[in-house]
Amino acid sequence: MNDWFQKAWEKVRELWGKWSTLQKAVLIGIVVAAIAAIIVLFSVSSAPSMVPLLNTPVKDEKELTAITQRLEAENVHYSVSPEKMVMVPDDKIAKRMRSILIREDLVPKGTDPWAIFDIDRWTITDFERNVNLRRAITQTVKEHIEALDDVDQANVTIVMPDKQLFQEDQSPVTASIILFPKPGSDIASNRKKIEGIQKIIKFAVEGLKDENIVITDESGVVLNDFASMQDFDRLELTKRELKLVTSMESQYKVTVLKALQQIYTQDRVRDLNLKIQMDQSKKHIQAEEYYPVTIKPRTPGLPYDDSVIVPSVTRSKTTSTYKWTGTGYNPQGPAGVEGQTPPAYKDMSNLAGSAEQTTTTQNEEINKRNITEDRSPQIDRVSVSVNIDGSWKMKTDPKTGKVLTNPDGSIQREYIALTDTELKNAQALVQDAVGYDKARGDSVTVQNIAVDRTAQFEKEDRVFVHQQQVNQIILYSLIGLAVILISFIVFRLFSRELERRRRLKEEELSRQHQLMRENALRQAEEEGVEVSMSVEERKRLEMQDNAINMAREHPEDVAQLIRTWLMEE
Repeated sequence: MNDWFQKAWEKVRELWGKWSTLQKAVLIGIVVAAIAAIIVLFSVSSAPSMVPLLNTPVKDEKELTAITQRLEAENVHYSVSPEKMVMVPDDKIAKRMRSILIREDLVPKGTDPWAIFDIDRWTITDFERNVNLRRAITQTVKEHIEALDDVDQANVTIVMPDKQLFQEDQSPVTASIILFPKPGSDIASNRKKIEGIQKIIKFAVEGLKDENIVITDESGVVLNDFASMQDFDRLELTKRELKLVTSMESQYKVTVLKALQQIYTQDRVRDLNLKIQMDQSKKHIQAEEYYPVTIKPRTPGLPYDDSVIVPSVTRSKTTSTYKWTGTGYNPQGPAGVEGQTPPAYKDMSNLAGSAEQTTTTQNEEINKRNITEDRSPQIDRVSVSVNIDGSWKMKTDPKTGKVLTNPDGSIQREYIALTDTELKNAQALVQDAVGYDKARGDSVTVQNIAVDRTAQFEKEDRVFVHQQQVNQIILYSLIGLAVILISFIVFRLFSRELERRRRLKEEELSRQHQLMRENALRQAEEEGVEVSMSVEERKRLEMQDNAINMAREHPEDVAQLIRTWLMEE
């Protein structure tokens, strides 16, 4: 084998050496082109393939927009070709989205999402085609149902009888499906989802009717027995009706409470009961109504009604008068011939008399109108009851304005009830708020019933007693502080008086000592005795003289100076 490769390689080298430059270039170009073609082939084959969602293009822009929006809601990548073909990544996504489109009636008209037979062979019989068709439809329906998020597994059986010559002999197409829901799914109780699955089956099989489709769960309970679900639907409808009534009652309560609480405060208006009775049946009414004719409408601005209304107007009138006068003698004609006198006049023959008859025919026109209306749910009756509490006022002493209290310390209070005028005004306010209509039997009751405020009053009494105690403590504290301050002032005045007296006494003693010293000096001078004074005594004497002068001019400063001297000594 190696010899063969070696010989082949040598032959290639020999040929390569014999070829010209042009031949070598052509060979290299062919090899490069082959390599490029292989690379392109691999890249194209590795690219993700797109499959059509439907077998026909969607020409209608509205239908195309609805389908693409639903694909975007499911986060499915898609593309739309120039021919309006919607393409999705793979068959699994296509089947799942077809199921959703069929369930939500988004499949365009004329589209057959079940076209899976594109190959026709000469070697297959009609029977085999029918069997393959039934098997293909069954398998496709099964895959579509299992592509739903709520279904874990589905068993599908479709019976397609052979076509008969006469229609009365033709057996109907039937289908039975057993669903195995995923854990946590509500498909067994969700009527909309069951109807979607039923539509998938109905559109997949030609000639299949709703009554010939049976859908059960794994326990055998029929899920598409919508006739027996009428009671459930009735209960659901009743729940929605009650929810509507409750919502309206809440709105009315908010309106009435807001209007009353702004006037009487939130604390006084707390009890409001409102009941609305509604007729929620849909009615189609046809009626013929006759009503009077208005000749002259009411003049705007007048305090009285000057309109002219008549039951009818005359359209035409015919009057006829008949008069008759008797002849007294009526001959019968020739003998043997019966007369031509009418029987009515024959009885009055040979009588003298007269008669007159007047007939009047009058046609009247009246207003007429035909009424055709569809009545939606409407209110039959509204019942409202409101309790407005009165106000409580603390009793005070007219002279002092002090709050009066009971022997136990609680506050004396007086209840002020609402007057009849206030109750009537409140009732009128409530009637306007709820759209009161006396003709339909509405009832609005506004009462003034005192609310039990024992707990509130006890709390207020405790706060009041505590405040009184605090006030007394503050008052006694102020009185004690005033007594201490007055005592301090009295003590201060008394001590200052004692100080003043002591100071006067000291000044008197100093003055006496000075006088004695001066007398001694005077006597010494008179006797001729030389008295020698030291420098300190002279300074002291001068200071005393200055002090005496200052005491006369500034007694307070001198007193302070003397006090300082005494403290130093």
